Amino acid sequence: MHPAFLYLPGTRLSIAELAAARIDGHLVELGDAYIPADLVEGAHTRAASIAHLVQPGAAASGPSAAWIHGAGDVPPTRHHVSRAVARRIRPVQHPRVVFHDSPVARTDVQPIDTIEVTTVERTLIDLALGLQRDPLLARWLEALAHLVPDGIGRASAYIASRNRLPGSRSAAAARDARRDLRTT
Repeated sequence: MHPAFLYLPGTRLSIAELAAARIDGHLVELGDAYIPADLVEGAHTRAASIAHLVQPGAAASGPSAAWIHGAGDVPPTRHHVSRAVARRIRPVQHPRVVFHDSPVARTDVQPIDTIEVTTVERTLIDLALGLQRDPLLARWLEALAHLVPDGIGRASAYIASRNRLPGSRSAAAARDARRDLRTT
């Protein structure tokens, strides 16, 4: 997405000017930014709206990646970012960013606009495994599984193939509950 179509508060326009343009119908809010009202919202525009929160060497993951891939209308309150390189990186401290230091394989990351984002399958795996820590991830998991119905099967197979994977029991329980809901 061309940067001319993305308005971050305080860069080219103040928050007051952006709010006035939104009230007039010229702009709409998208994550942390504003875009022209007639611009199609997609993965590239969503990724560009949070690019300032994803540092080099990291990738948007979890609920942030789910939102970028099209799950949900509103971005998560706190964005999740995972290390996407083998070496350690110093995370940029931001109150709206949760940094996960466990590395994500290069095969599980794809470039979208100017940032790296975990693939749909890896995002489903991360959300399913994170259910034991944060039950609110179920909303993102369900929304992304609705967009990519065959992805949940591949994610379940990956989780089942691993031994002693933290969060695998809660992921299996969520998968079984989802299967039960579809059969009734």
